[in-house]
Amino acid sequence: MSLTVTRATLNTDTPIVGVELQPYIVTRKSDGTSTTEDIGKENAHEGSYVRYRWYRSGKKAKMMVCSVHPAENATLMNIATRTYHCDSECFKHAWREWNRNRLANGEPFPTKADRSSVKDDPEAWKAAKAEEEKPEEKKKIEPWIEICQTRNYTVGVDDVGHVLKLEVVPVDVKTENEQAQPQNVITGRVIPAPEPPRRNMVKIMHNTSPEPRTFTCATYNVLADLYCNADMYGYVPDWALAWAYRRQNILKEIVNYNADILCLQEVQSDHYEEFFQGEMAKYGYASVYKKKTAQIFSEGKFVIDGCAIFFKKDKFALIKKYEVEFNKAALSLVESLGGATQKKDALNRLMKDNIALIVVLEALDVDQLMSGKRQLLCVANTHIHANTEHNDVKLWQVHTLLKGLEKIATSAEIPMVVCGDFNSVPGSAAHSLLSAGRVPADHPELGIDPFGILQPSTKLSHPLPLVSAYTNLHKPCLDSDALERQRDRVDVIGEPLFTNCTKDFNGALDYVFYTEDALSPISLLELPSEREVRAKYGGLPNTQLSSDHICLMTEFQWGPRVDPMQHGQRYM
Repeated sequence: MSLTVTRATLNTDTPIVGVELQPYIVTRKSDGTSTTEDIGKENAHEGSYVRYRWYRSGKKAKMMVCSVHPAENATLMNIATRTYHCDSECFKHAWREWNRNRLANGEPFPTKADRSSVKDDPEAWKAAKAEEEKPEEKKKIEPWIEICQTRNYTVGVDDVGHVLKLEVVPVDVKTENEQAQPQNVITGRVIPAPEPPRRNMVKIMHNTSPEPRTFTCATYNVLADLYCNADMYGYVPDWALAWAYRRQNILKEIVNYNADILCLQEVQSDHYEEFFQGEMAKYGYASVYKKKTAQIFSEGKFVIDGCAIFFKKDKFALIKKYEVEFNKAALSLVESLGGATQKKDALNRLMKDNIALIVVLEALDVDQLMSGKRQLLCVANTHIHANTEHNDVKLWQVHTLLKGLEKIATSAEIPMVVCGDFNSVPGSAAHSLLSAGRVPADHPELGIDPFGILQPSTKLSHPLPLVSAYTNLHKPCLDSDALERQRDRVDVIGEPLFTNCTKDFNGALDYVFYTEDALSPISLLELPSEREVRAKYGGLPNTQLSSDHICLMTEFQWGPRVDPMQHGQRYM
């Protein structure tokens, strides 16, 4: 026998609508060597190839699944929203969110006629419950219906409730006769894809700029697959941690935000090239990418995460790109230190492979005749070192980035947006440097500086008028119920109570800073409550939100903020 299939598995046991099922196949050749490469008709081995056939169970399970948590069976039905829910908490939360969005968008409450048109009638509900209560041996799934003959299969809506089967077998090229007993892989029941929670933009002020056009900028750490595993996030169902599912859910979420500029962190290098770059291009985005300066061998190749900036091609054009490698800055810094041992120790502490990506964009939809010049915008995206015992390294990296931005600012008057995952909580030295332009000499984090790189502390300053966008919630704003809810979700200085929420941590690490002399926020993407993100699974990621961070987004006007109560006086 020239070919033998020795192993056949799938990337998930729980198929989700829209997610591609990718088999892992190990085939042994006649010479005793094994391969995971596809052996098709076009590259047959000694007259044999591996054939794939996908089947769907002939019988569909009559079961209702939760519309919010589709891995769970439904126990309650909302006839107004036509949704199913797994428990009372899920029902109540979904009802509140639906009603809030309905009011925000001016939609009427469903009439009795609307509610009576619901397809899922009580009889269907009873039938589903009866099916769930059947003994397992009576839940037959045969006969099987063939659906395709490709190696991979993307689960469709028609598959919901069915079981899928992959049949793998070596066959003769000429006769198509099977040369061995087929290997079968049978999945669980197909479930519908969860929807990311809807988050609205909350208006905080009117556009007071002579230029009526605005732009939105978002920042989001998408959690690289390298770091997403059951050891870290064991409270999440395995299928919700699989990259094949998470990538589709993340894409769905960021496309819904429709940001003009999108800064992503923890974008894995192969995922940028094979997924994000192409998928975002379909929605009109151009992009630039910078990966970290070291790589990890994973699943047969060297990969690492990095930062990506996407921007809408019809609104912005790329003028210039800058890449900041903190490792290079570290090599330059240690030259001023003492002996070889001290230099080596300093490099071990400072070289963490983090990077920043900076672009200068030209706004294409701004009236140049009004301003008499091109409207440029500088956007910086970074992911700062995470180790909580290395606050000196975090501060040094932020200071290095700001010095680079200072040089850009002195070369041209240009508005700036500085965002990313800074791995620094409000009140930390790094956050103080960003938001206040300096670090107090008595800040406790300055006490840990083993190589004196932060001395004198007076050098830890910058002249950029940076303000964190969400702190505007503590400034005079428009009055609305939505704004009042948001004020309950920020701390005393206005930063989000959290942007990262896991079993072990809950706090703000991500920010959108801007130069307040040239830009001002008029809307903010609403923040979820901790109760919402911890519901069902206890934290992020979960089945609806596929990262351990949340996305932040700001709508900016061109020009500084004007307080309408002060007759045109700038509010700064």
